[in-house]
Amino acid sequence: MKIEQTTWTAPGGWQPAAGQGLGGAAQLVLLFGSRELVQQAQCWDDARARYPGAGVVGCSTAGEIAGTRVLDDSVVATAVAFAHTEVRVGRVSLEEFGSSEEAGRALARSLEPAGLVHVLVLSDGLHVNGTELVKGLSEQLPRGVAATGGLSGDGSRFERTLVGVDGDVAEGIVVAVGFYGPRLRVGYGSLGGWDPFGPERVITRSRGNVLYEMDGCSALQLYKRYLGEHAAELPASGLLFPLSLRTPDSEAPVVRTILAVDEAEQSLTFAGDVPEGAIARLMKANFERLIDGATGAARTSGDGIRGGTAQLALLISCVGRKLILKQRTEEEVESVRDVLGGGPVLAGFYSYGEISPFSASTRCELHNQTMTVTTFSEAE
Repeated sequence: MKIEQTTWTAPGGWQPAAGQGLGGAAQLVLLFGSRELVQQAQCWDDARARYPGAGVVGCSTAGEIAGTRVLDDSVVATAVAFAHTEVRVGRVSLEEFGSSEEAGRALARSLEPAGLVHVLVLSDGLHVNGTELVKGLSEQLPRGVAATGGLSGDGSRFERTLVGVDGDVAEGIVVAVGFYGPRLRVGYGSLGGWDPFGPERVITRSRGNVLYEMDGCSALQLYKRYLGEHAAELPASGLLFPLSLRTPDSEAPVVRTILAVDEAEQSLTFAGDVPEGAIARLMKANFERLIDGATGAARTSGDGIRGGTAQLALLISCVGRKLILKQRTEEEVESVRDVLGGGPVLAGFYSYGEISPFSASTRCELHNQTMTVTTFSEAE
């Protein structure tokens, strides 16, 4: 596996200006950037011109990761040339299906199952129910094939998110990259690092990913009471206070982030399902535990490649973590580097939701407020 990474910023253009020679040998380019840049054709045209044999897939973000740098208002292109692995790309539009679950099933069916080793998913971040998407996808994928990835972002604005393939960029798109070949090893891990506060409450009225009541009271009013002065800044301030959910069939608690607020209905819309009967509890940030969560995710992911040496690490972390960590954001990326060492190229983005099993022995889930690390190693 050979990898090269280039970054575009307004002051410097593409750096490095010339690639290291992958050119037409690259099969895949991962392109992550701000919404304003990703919606422009130029960045896609540049990537396709530099790597004419590659499929270029990417999305808008809430921040880009290049090595141990966390950037804003940039485009990061990471090109990969595999020696023994084939790459295929599937794509669906959410508006063509009655539910995100149906879209997930169709997305899985768009990939040839024979020889499939792993699936990378990049999804619209606002028009999707991530829980349903992952459920549908997991039902249709071959046994033993996991999916990792994330929901695209739009900074802290929550206005529009974009996903694209080869320059065809739009809202409401979900893309799956299928990896094929017995020599590819993939590891993954996903951990948070938030502290619970306040009492546990039962979700007493909800519909899908829309929450109306906890313990028979308005969920929005409960949130506003706990957020205090931050309530006026909803939904963005909700990123600082995610919701932990525990259900009877959960292997571990999952975390949900607010995407929208409806004052008329007194409801909160989350990135994934908030089922009735689930036990919910608000959470708040703990700086050191957030960094520890990234470290733990990297360690689990690195262990998952079964003795191989990671060559590429894809980091997808939640925008809420970035808003909390602020100038310390790069510390969580650096903690991944500390675990994985200097060998792998690090690429990724800040998201509106993360897709991964907690570890190799658990089922795939939609997460919020986690750092998810996927490592790739190709045996020679």
